Amino acid sequence: MKAALISGSSSGIGKAIAEKFLGNGIKVVGLARDHSKFMPNEKHYIPIEADLSKVKKLPELMKSILKENPDIDVFVSGAGFGEFKSLENFSSLQIENFIDLNLVSHIILCRAIVAHMKSQGNGDIFILGSEAGVIGKKKATLYSAAKFGLRGFAQALRNEAGPAGVRVCLINPGMVRSPFFDTLEFEPDALETNAIETEDIAKIVFDFLGTRQGTIIDEINLSPASKSLRFKKTSK
Repeated sequence: MKAALISGSSSGIGKAIAEKFLGNGIKVVGLARDHSKFMPNEKHYIPIEADLSKVKKLPELMKSILKENPDIDVFVSGAGFGEFKSLENFSSLQIENFIDLNLVSHIILCRAIVAHMKSQGNGDIFILGSEAGVIGKKKATLYSAAKFGLRGFAQALRNEAGPAGVRVCLINPGMVRSPFFDTLEFEPDALETNAIETEDIAKIVFDFLGTRQGTIIDEINLSPASKSLRFKKTSK
């Protein structure tokens, strides 16, 4: 049985991937700050509560996870959040916290998992990037900074880890219909062609696992067929 560690497993893309894996007999260790929205009655699901923005605590967390679950051979690095406004409207502390969760935490988790996978001689790492890591747009300065950073990190890690049998794949989706937009002032318009579904990404990740070990899909870019936003009404 394959075993996967998924960060951000309680919602959105991470939740869809967890459900896909569990439905196909893959053990899932789920990392999330709040598991109340996703707690499957499934013996192969192991929930671990963690605030990944507390980056100094992550090395010990990963040491404990890998000690208890040495069979992990898949890692989906998907935790994060979005906040979109002009750069001058972020405080220094907000910038630090944003980059810690959306970039630094991914790097620290990957550092532990890639060492573990190299020692096994195999493994698959999926890093959830964004189209914002390919094209920068206004009011997405911090989000693009984090996602561009992840893209460069994934490319370099792929070249480091590939010869050791560890595959690294970066996934850059456009707008995905998910709780990601719950706290934002906008969301994809209701038409189904205006957003990617979380299940689409889950299927891509699962299908990748079935490919020949010697082949690496370095980067996958996805976008909805059409792009239209709906701005939410806000109370004055």
